[in-house]
Amino acid sequence: MDPVTILTVEKITPDNVAATCQLAVQPHQKKFVAPVAVSLAEAYTQPDIAWPRVIVADGEPVAFVMGRFDPAAEFDFFRCGIWRLNVGACVQGRGYGRFAVETVLDEARRRGEKVATVLWLPGDDGPERFYLKLGFRPTGQTHHGEVVGRIEL
Repeated sequence: MDPVTILTVEKITPDNVAATCQLAVQPHQKKFVAPVAVSLAEAYTQPDIAWPRVIVADGEPVAFVMGRFDPAAEFDFFRCGIWRLNVGACVQGRGYGRFAVETVLDEARRRGEKVATVLWLPGDDGPERFYLKLGFRPTGQTHHGEVVGRIEL
């Protein structure tokens, strides 16, 4: 990330939804994360638990992140954490993904949470190294083939 880049976190609004939906990951990453439009549809149908945000760098959308906050979830790993993360293909490697994850973790702390989770599909082009670098650790659990990672807040 360029030291002079100004990053902001914004709610999804009629003014930014189209640009947010245009965010797409690298072609080889598409099997690891749903498109932003699918995530927003899920958020729309579950507004009490979904926390969708767009990360904007100098006025341009660069990433989409959706937190999940559901204290009543059947599985503990769905109670608090990262639900989706999409960083634009041409802006990856600049710290926007880290900023997006930290945004959700900050919101979790604000809500009084002590632990957050993320699930990822294993694979060479998947996000595992990224999440491990941020401090998430595999719990030994899997869900529909996805690894469950956990971080203490």
